[in-house]
Amino acid sequence: MLVFVAHAGWHYIVPGGFGVTIFFFLSGYLITTLLRREWERTGTISFRNFYLRRAYRIFPPLYIVLVLFFLLAVSGVVPHQMRPEAVLSQIFFWTNYYSIEHGGGYFVPTTGVYWSLAIEEHFYFVFPLLFLGATRRWNYHDVARLFLFLCIAVLVWRIWLVFAQEVSWRYTYSATDARFDSLLFGCILGVWRNPVSDPEWKNRANNKLAYLILSGALVLLLTTFIFRDDRFRETVRYTLQGIALLPLFWLAIRHPDWLVFRWLNWRPVRYLGVVSFTFYLCHGMALEFADRLIKEQVPRALLGFVFALLFSSLMYYLVEKPIVKLRKRLHKE
Repeated sequence: MLVFVAHAGWHYIVPGGFGVTIFFFLSGYLITTLLRREWERTGTISFRNFYLRRAYRIFPPLYIVLVLFFLLAVSGVVPHQMRPEAVLSQIFFWTNYYSIEHGGGYFVPTTGVYWSLAIEEHFYFVFPLLFLGATRRWNYHDVARLFLFLCIAVLVWRIWLVFAQEVSWRYTYSATDARFDSLLFGCILGVWRNPVSDPEWKNRANNKLAYLILSGALVLLLTTFIFRDDRFRETVRYTLQGIALLPLFWLAIRHPDWLVFRWLNWRPVRYLGVVSFTFYLCHGMALEFADRLIKEQVPRALLGFVFALLFSSLMYYLVEKPIVKLRKRLHKE
């Protein structure tokens, strides 16, 4: 929703890029938690099952949206400046690096958000092997230290890129090698004080201390938005946001009854979470069609939201749910 509202015209108020950072953190946490459960249950990681799960979950909506919007473009329904190499970069998860070199104007219309999915896929290619190798050698706390070291290494890399190489903000924002830590901070939570997998920490939270930590995390996040220096935003900002998200996620999962987190469990919000992947993929085109009907910003945004939600719901019931059933039937895990 942060990304949607920013793209709907309020980017000068709403930090859409932070929505992507949350997306990365959540992905790292969920994948690590799932791999950890499998490791504890079986003593190993099935790479075959891991990649099959990712393929069944990601590929159908991703490629259906890409093909559909490509057809809308070549048929003249929406304008485009597509180039074959740009579209190929989207198909083969190189969108982020292509956009760094050539900009985002040559992709399938309204699918520029695929740059973040490229980072996700690069993460999926590498992380299961990293996790398995680390957990075979060390306990979870040492694995967390390894992930933290890698986060620091990425920060140092960004600082070198910005101060020594003077790369553009586009690189530090969307290159995998400069944003991998946004996922790794979520991975740290997956192996260190995981709120759903570490029972010794359940029921130990002091509420006063927890509220203090929550306040500190929110202040830290606010600081990353207020401090506008370009070099800070291109380097340290992502690290500070990852640090702030660690306690926020822990508290949200452990204390869903708190007023500040309670809305996350409302039924409409949960449903939006279910369809959020396709919503993210299609919201740009939804806003494009809404703009043809209504020019006023607020009604346009509301209509775009309705279009995106309808399309996402159709995709969920007609494609994603049947695919889940097919996976369970074909691959017994």
